[in-house]
Amino acid sequence: MVASSPPPVTPRPTPGTRELLELLHQVGDAGLLAGQHNQPAHGSLWSVRAGELAGALPALSGWDIGFSAPGTLDGVDFRERNVAEAIAWHRRHGIVTWTWHSVSPFEDEPVEFEGGILRDLSPAEWDQLLDEGTPAHARWCSQVDVAADILGRLDAAGVPVLWRPYHEMNGGWFWWGGDPDRFPVLWRMLFDRLVHGHGLHNLVWVWSPNAAYGAASPFAPFHPGHDVVDVLAADVYDFHYEREHYEALLDLADGRPIGLGEVGELPTPEVLDDQPRWTWFMAWADLLEQRNDPATVHRLYTDPRVITLDTLADLRSGLAGLPG
Repeated sequence: MVASSPPPVTPRPTPGTRELLELLHQVGDAGLLAGQHNQPAHGSLWSVRAGELAGALPALSGWDIGFSAPGTLDGVDFRERNVAEAIAWHRRHGIVTWTWHSVSPFEDEPVEFEGGILRDLSPAEWDQLLDEGTPAHARWCSQVDVAADILGRLDAAGVPVLWRPYHEMNGGWFWWGGDPDRFPVLWRMLFDRLVHGHGLHNLVWVWSPNAAYGAASPFAPFHPGHDVVDVLAADVYDFHYEREHYEALLDLADGRPIGLGEVGELPTPEVLDDQPRWTWFMAWADLLEQRNDPATVHRLYTDPRVITLDTLADLRSGLAGLPG
């Protein structure tokens, strides 16, 4: 155990939350957690599929709150089922992570991805969102309350969550992205409503920008502060595993764990040789097969540094007796 590990930023965290964050610190010295995302309609399909391809299940399984019409890929009607899936994964001693593609506070769910999630906010709209007296702010509060209900069910079941909201904020494609002055205010507003307003204590807060290339800006201006971030992660697509992105995130983390929040192409053993401090990767749903052949998946999962659901138990045993 790393004695100098910062405590969770959430006041009065649950014992499971403390253990999860400490586990990530420990993993930084021991290897890399295998992870797999599942979009709302999938349940745990892609986590199971990763296990079929690799011969071992991932240690970490991810879900999304969802935003689209019932029955569609990101349907809002799959929430209750996926909470049950996550509780079941936790009971298998796996790690749970949750992503939130939040609906624009100027629309009501369900929405289409284009226009409801992929959307620009004008400066005037940003000002309305951040002003507590406006309809936009009130709608945002109600949207957060929906997320809080889902996360609260997990809290009640004793499930700690790697909570990864508002990802890729250093790009301008999502409505919450592209504004380094206002985004940190939005993040802190979310933290306050979930932690202080709803009393959630099961969240490990993951701040996850996009790898800084193309339309994505450098990380640091979007960071909301170490008092509201437990873990830093990078989203990597098109094999942009440049060392400069890794070093920038590692420097910004200042001793906190870093992960690969979501990836299209899996990191190779050569990438891991060059960038040894990543604590997990999470392949994005069907891109596991669209962008990686079975041999690549198997090669990564059987790398001695990679921790699967089976080998995760060995790490967890080292945390026995951690005070709550």
